[in-house]
Amino acid sequence: MQYEKLKETDEMKSDFINLAAHELRTPIQPILSMTELMRSEIKGTRHQESLDIITRNAKRLQRLTENILDVTKIESRLLDLKQEEFNLNDIIKNTLDDILILTNRSYDNDNNSNSNKKTNVRLYYQPQDIFIEGDKGRISQVIYNLVTNSIKFSKEGIVITINTKTEDNKVIVSVKDAGSGIDPEILPKLFSKFVAKSFSGTGLGLFISKNIIEEHRGKIWAENNVDGKGATFTFSLPLS
Repeated sequence: MQYEKLKETDEMKSDFINLAAHELRTPIQPILSMTELMRSEIKGTRHQESLDIITRNAKRLQRLTENILDVTKIESRLLDLKQEEFNLNDIIKNTLDDILILTNRSYDNDNNSNSNKKTNVRLYYQPQDIFIEGDKGRISQVIYNLVTNSIKFSKEGIVITINTKTEDNKVIVSVKDAGSGIDPEILPKLFSKFVAKSFSGTGLGLFISKNIIEEHRGKIWAENNVDGKGATFTFSLPLS
């Protein structure tokens, strides 16, 4: 009887979270659409900065609701993957482009890196064609989570390197930074739900990333760098 009551309570909680996330998602897209329309009308005026703030915060809310829905899918074993062969290089470049737009960064074409005009955190990626099979959108989501997580904990002048290599019939992707590193207290449970050492995050991104990679028959892990500066997040996936 006790077990049945706990199970019913848990199901009600999951249903409520799922419903709340859907209801939150409904008004976000019209807000983003309207701000995009207004941007073209007020471009170059003093109101553009205010509109950019609205857009950034609306997109943050959008990512939060999507994360909540993903957690619900994972826990209900309903995370559906669309399998197709694709070039991982294209996904990484497109994802980094999205990050640049959202964080007001720009490319430095001279050294294949880019930097944030305000904080001077640099992203470096050397393109390399690697073909794998999986869900393009979900792999992009993992890369986005890892890179933005590194940016969040990086200071001015720090370089974040995204590296890819192949070995033993698998591709290995790593995101290395020289930021504050991973607190030893949370390192063993880093990829668990709601694990975070910062008020600026929910602790859902790494949990979702772990489940996406494992659904692709891959592995994901993290470690502090041996020089004591920053951390490296790495995942591996089977090659096509």
